[in-house]
Amino acid sequence: MRNTARWATTLGLTAAAVCAPLSGAALAAPGDAPSALYAPSALVLTVGHGDSAATVTPERAVTLTCAPGPSGTHPAAESACADLNGVGGDLDALTMRDGVFCTQQYDPVLVTVDGVWQGQRVSYERIFSNACVMSAHGSSLFAF
Repeated sequence: MRNTARWATTLGLTAAAVCAPLSGAALAAPGDAPSALYAPSALVLTVGHGDSAATVTPERAVTLTCAPGPSGTHPAAESACADLNGVGGDLDALTMRDGVFCTQQYDPVLVTVDGVWQGQRVSYERIFSNACVMSAHGSSLFAF
């Protein structure tokens, strides 16, 4: 009989420990709920001429927020977010568009992307041989 009572007490306390937080959440006021249920996606993109991040001075910089919706100072935020979503946020997966022809002129352009993509820290740096090649990658992402 003692083991049955001990088992019942343990089961009752376990149930109370598990269910108590749930009942409190159900009674909480709507203002107490978290303000966001999505992983943040906010990036800062810069571009400058040169071949070393240590020596290049950014010529332009934009912000891009993709969650909960496209926004920021990027001139084509909606299509840039669509490009990123298309590759799952993998900036290395952005390839040159078909049918784009660029000169072989070497005028290096450095692009950096820093921030958070779907809750994960992102730090990206890439040197393109010229501005045409940069623009052809990621269609609208690097068009700022």
